[in-house]
Amino acid sequence: MGSREVRVLLSTYGSRGDVEPLAGLAVRLRELGAEVRVCAPPDEEFAELLAGVGVRMVPVGVSARELTVAAPPPSSLPERAAQLIAAQLDVVMGAAEGCDVLVATGMLPAAAGALSVAEKLGVHAVSVTFQQLTLPSPHHPPLAYPGRPFPPDVTDNRVLWDLDARSINALFGEALNTNRAAVGLPPVDDVRHYVIGDRPWLATDPVLDPWREPADLDVVQTGAWTLPDERPLPADLVAFLDAGTPPVYVGFGSMPMHTATDVAQVAVEAVRAQGRRVLVRRGWADLALVDDRDDCFAVGEVNHQALFGRVAAVVHHGGAGTTATAARAGVPQVVVPQATDQPYWAGRVADLGIGAAHDGPAPTSESLSAALRTALAPETRARATAVAGTIRTDGATVAARLLLDAIS
Repeated sequence: MGSREVRVLLSTYGSRGDVEPLAGLAVRLRELGAEVRVCAPPDEEFAELLAGVGVRMVPVGVSARELTVAAPPPSSLPERAAQLIAAQLDVVMGAAEGCDVLVATGMLPAAAGALSVAEKLGVHAVSVTFQQLTLPSPHHPPLAYPGRPFPPDVTDNRVLWDLDARSINALFGEALNTNRAAVGLPPVDDVRHYVIGDRPWLATDPVLDPWREPADLDVVQTGAWTLPDERPLPADLVAFLDAGTPPVYVGFGSMPMHTATDVAQVAVEAVRAQGRRVLVRRGWADLALVDDRDDCFAVGEVNHQALFGRVAAVVHHGGAGTTATAARAGVPQVVVPQATDQPYWAGRVADLGIGAAHDGPAPTSESLSAALRTALAPETRARATAVAGTIRTDGATVAARLLLDAIS
């Protein structure tokens, strides 16, 4: 390779949980002497996140937050996929010129577009997922796409994965192949296999997310990619934390929480029922305080790594990133899963004994209070502390070295 800097392009389309791990990897790659840029949705919070670590961001497609909050109908998925793939081929193609390696992750059609760019340019590519549920395995069923449920009488996982491959081809095949033809690439007949390949990377912790053999894939599990967060907590938040017993944190990240009940009201009532103070994270659900009592405090974007060590429990939606951060902090969790992989993470938290899985996406004061009783029990705290000591912290470093080794 001579003395030229290695150039790495990290490409994603998704929510914060798809972007932040790439920022963590980018930091480690730069420490090893690589030049890195990230293709991601044009949302301001992603631009700020990457600018904060000095990584150049190339905006792709429409705002992920606007798309999530708008909740477009499932029937529009093929059309949105076509637009997303076209944006990938257009923008990522320019950003990938002169790169030595491309890492593709995020929504499947976006990853298919990015991998097509790598194929067109002859660039080494790696496909990465931040949870194992998208990887075919006899040990778990696939996630159904919105509006395309699997037949209820089919329970054999291998049969379900075959149906999943067909579903993905029906949703994304035409969109992908039309765009590939436009840049002179041959059609793909199995979109899922094209994206996953034979040796996908799984950027999750082996304790939280154990990959089980045998499966038909040679999976490289690196550990989760964590972006070290050095930001101090805001002074008014520290004052609140210092003013009493550790509060319960409630936040649902990039989930808009399309439920009929007022989630903030329910959460505050449930936490107060346990005799605890409340810390509410606004997030994409725009949670707010329900009254002006001094046992509640609301925060915006904040350093979870610093904060979670100071709370009694974390109530969240079950995103991979929040689950891992809470597990690493040794804080008990209550997961209120909303969609996609979140029920899986809720189940892992319950199975490990480090918290409670709420049954369903719409909590009541009673159901959330019951889950909190489990999470706040001394044995749950002890178990969370024990498990925290087993969680790997070097995932991004492992991945950065593997990536540079692959191209040297």
